[in-house]
Amino acid sequence: MTSKAEALDLESQLANLLLQVRASDNRVLWHQIGIVAHDTANALRSKDGEDIHTALGKTALPNTLTALLALALHEGSIPDDYYTTPTLELLRVGANLCMNHDTNRNALLEAGFPQAVTSLLEGYAEIVESPADSRPLALTIPHLKVIRNAVGVLLNACMGFDPIKFRLLSVEAVLTILKLANSIYPPGSWQYHTLKPESGADALTESWTLRSGISNWAWRAVTELRDVSDESLLKMRPEILPVLTPTLAAFTPSSTELTPVDLIKPDSELYYTLVRADFDALEETCSLVESLSLDVEDIRYSLARGYRNPAEHDGVLCLQSILNFIETGGYPPSWSACTTLGEAELLQLQKSFTICKAALVKSVVEVAGEDTNEEQLWDDSNGEAPGGEFVKTMVRWIKDFVSSAPAVGSDSLPRDDLVICASLSLGNLARREKHAVILLSSPHNMATVLVSPQLLGPSVDIKLKHGVLGLLKHMAQSSPLAAVHDHLLQANAVRHISMSGIWDEKADNMAEIVQLSAIGVVKHMCGANVENVFTLVLPEDDNSPTGLARIMALTRRSESVPIRSEGTRVLVNVVRRLWNDASVATKADSDKKQKKKHAAIRLMLTQEVANALALLVTRSGKYPLLINEGLVALSLLSTQRAGAPLVLKALEVSSASTETSPMAVSPTSSDALSSPSVVTPSSSTRGQLHLPETATDMLVAVLRNVDNPANFQVEVRVNVCSLLLQLEKQDLGAGLATVKRRVQPVLEQVVEDLKDVGSEGMEATLAAAAREVMKGWSGI
Repeated sequence: MTSKAEALDLESQLANLLLQVRASDNRVLWHQIGIVAHDTANALRSKDGEDIHTALGKTALPNTLTALLALALHEGSIPDDYYTTPTLELLRVGANLCMNHDTNRNALLEAGFPQAVTSLLEGYAEIVESPADSRPLALTIPHLKVIRNAVGVLLNACMGFDPIKFRLLSVEAVLTILKLANSIYPPGSWQYHTLKPESGADALTESWTLRSGISNWAWRAVTELRDVSDESLLKMRPEILPVLTPTLAAFTPSSTELTPVDLIKPDSELYYTLVRADFDALEETCSLVESLSLDVEDIRYSLARGYRNPAEHDGVLCLQSILNFIETGGYPPSWSACTTLGEAELLQLQKSFTICKAALVKSVVEVAGEDTNEEQLWDDSNGEAPGGEFVKTMVRWIKDFVSSAPAVGSDSLPRDDLVICASLSLGNLARREKHAVILLSSPHNMATVLVSPQLLGPSVDIKLKHGVLGLLKHMAQSSPLAAVHDHLLQANAVRHISMSGIWDEKADNMAEIVQLSAIGVVKHMCGANVENVFTLVLPEDDNSPTGLARIMALTRRSESVPIRSEGTRVLVNVVRRLWNDASVATKADSDKKQKKKHAAIRLMLTQEVANALALLVTRSGKYPLLINEGLVALSLLSTQRAGAPLVLKALEVSSASTETSPMAVSPTSSDALSSPSVVTPSSSTRGQLHLPETATDMLVAVLRNVDNPANFQVEVRVNVCSLLLQLEKQDLGAGLATVKRRVQPVLEQVVEDLKDVGSEGMEATLAAAAREVMKGWSGI
């Protein structure tokens, strides 16, 4: 054990040698520097006994190390072979000096030592070709040791110490470290490439041990560097992508078969070490690519640009490599060949491998979800492959799954992760109507595929349905007259969704977002075509509930405001489409269709439907659009003699007994693929605004249009009058008198406020509508 006095003497010797070598640089002095540095590093290896770390940190040692490290390069970027030994020992001193010692870390930082070490690694990184060769970078063992210790210095220096992390991140040390580490140790390369002979089997073992160790320390250093309090420092440039993605090739079948060199025996400790090193690099790579794709906008843009432009990443096809790995990546032969890899460990590796693929699936989906990436991933230049190669690949993944999947109910469907990736990616690209039409048209013809039992059957995993229904929802959002709706109608999408089980009670605990997507599909489809309404509303037989019955049951039992709100909006579209089609029906309509319309209308004339629509009005104070939808639907119901009493009763249904919040979900956010946001009144709002208890209260609030959560357009106020007029036309007796008593004073005020408006414009229309209501009520 070295005493403090002995350690301080070693420091003095190094300081003296620095002066000498500055005066007269020669190999004898460097040999002596190596010896003294070696002894100093060994003295710092132990923390037992006297605190020599603190003692040495207070000396000039940090500055001495920085100066000697620079001189060892002799104006080069890396040390010559002779100077690798003293360089190595100087690095050992620095690494040991700052181990678990923040004061010394700060002293080294002020001396510029971590920066000097980073420059040394940059010098080695300059040797790496771009794009990097799959062969391991040719370096001798002494140089590998220098690199390993340099990485070790940075790892020790930055561990839990933000000031050094900030400095290293500012000079892009992560890129330097990974570029060098992945070139020194390309995962899997040890199976196919020999190294330059040095001194037989022992040198081979030492070289691969050093290389795999460098990879391990490099990833540990990167992990540590990314763990900083100020996340704004973590924005990495796209240049890191061609450094990362080649790792995936070791786990992806190559078009060029390589012949194993068989120099490392499967039963050796080294073989096991390299198998583990390969997978550790893969795991870290996938995690980092996922993180960067989620967090860094430039990374997402760059991945998309590089798909069709290899020059983006110096010829490395980064996104294509990711797609290849997701589709064809598999367990390497080395796993089964390694005799020291136990069964439990093998199963864990296989499980982790699946997680790696899932991470890259997220990455692809994020890239496809970036609005500006649409131009890069959707290519209209190839008439034989509409949408381009990326779209073609995504479509193929879905179709291959459906064509190869066993019968419905099987517990082992093939590669559902590909469908999840493809459906979510296409869902983001299909937000444009023309893209949706292309996907549903020849040659893709995706409509029947997307609603197939293999994708929407009751036993299909919810994660699979999430992607497929999200894609269908974005397609169905096209305008009602778009060809999209013809394709989905022909594929009987409403029926398949209704029978998918997604609205059943057993799906409630884990499927709210997916349930919303399914509701969104049928909502838009029912708004586009009455045939879809028939499918949703009319029963096929007496044994199974209709799709609409399933939605209504879901809205009754759900505590989710978005589910209740969007489920009720399905009713709105059903009523509007049924009543509008019925009003324009001609003799040309077949008797069969007429019977379906009348049957569907009868089924909609229930108190439950009227109550649900009235509650939509009551609870949507911040969203005039939703209130207007409810008003229109209630007015249409009131046109039927049997419907008007239902509506009148519904206007007085209290929301307090059925709704925990009087506010509805935003109609805009509910159309998004992600989970909708729920808008609830703030505590201050609750104290200031009147929150209606019944739909009648909301009618009054809309007509008054003061102190409301939102300003109601004149059109909405006119529709309130239209509803009142429609109710007045029916023989409702004294029931309507209650509504009259509450609403009439507000109508009178509206007429008074608008008495000076002209005869044109919406305000004139509102004034006329209000007077018309009052005129009709004069006899009540």
